[in-house]
Amino acid sequence: MKVKVLGFSGAEFPGFHPPGFLINGSLLLDAGTIGASLSENAQWKIRHIIITHAHLDHIKGIPFLADNIIIKNKGHNVTVIGIAPVLKTLKDNLLNNKVWPDFTVIPSPSNAVLKFVEIKTGETIRVSGYKVTAYRVNHAVPASGYVVEDKKGRRLLYTGDTGPTNTIWREACKTRIHRAIIEVSFPDKMEAMAIETGHLTPKLLRKEIEKMKIIPDEILITHPKPQHIRTIRNEIRRLRMPNIRLLRDSEVINI
Repeated sequence: MKVKVLGFSGAEFPGFHPPGFLINGSLLLDAGTIGASLSENAQWKIRHIIITHAHLDHIKGIPFLADNIIIKNKGHNVTVIGIAPVLKTLKDNLLNNKVWPDFTVIPSPSNAVLKFVEIKTGETIRVSGYKVTAYRVNHAVPASGYVVEDKKGRRLLYTGDTGPTNTIWREACKTRIHRAIIEVSFPDKMEAMAIETGHLTPKLLRKEIEKMKIIPDEILITHPKPQHIRTIRNEIRRLRMPNIRLLRDSEVINI
């Protein structure tokens, strides 16, 4: 399993892109960044997008990708997968023919650019040869994290945005996780804001790791606020826990 980091930041600044993780060129975890990081040909290879929650920094690449497909007349569709409240928000508040055209019915309802598929928390579905399982996480809006498992049994855990939570650690970490992409948005001094908004700090991350039955082989940190990234990096180092580091835009992770 090869994962390309299109973006990993908790905000958008020059050199910092919102979350998007592309698995083997065709399966995308969150869609905060697509067109800003991928060539045309690379965009056309995306077939499935799994969304953790409907905040703008995790979905804003979807409407532009759909528009690019139509303009290029590529004649294929992309399946967007998420829990029911996430799909409803996308339909009602983004692809609503007001903010953006409804690409779930364009160019026709039977051959639309975007197709929505619901996944329930606790459910496992098959997506392009992968097993994808959704787990509830604790964020300011309905949200789920995911475990993606390939044919070789290699497992990637991705939390999306979450504050202190339980289910994903209790259920997903019963078995070996080869890589875990876990959010840490704020430095320790902003713990109150992190908890209020459904995010983690380095100290809160340590407490979450203590809940895991089996600790992942490597923990990769996503979603740091760029204004605090140096502090967060230093606080992660001071945890003195092996195999934890911040991600980098454009890096490729081999699992």
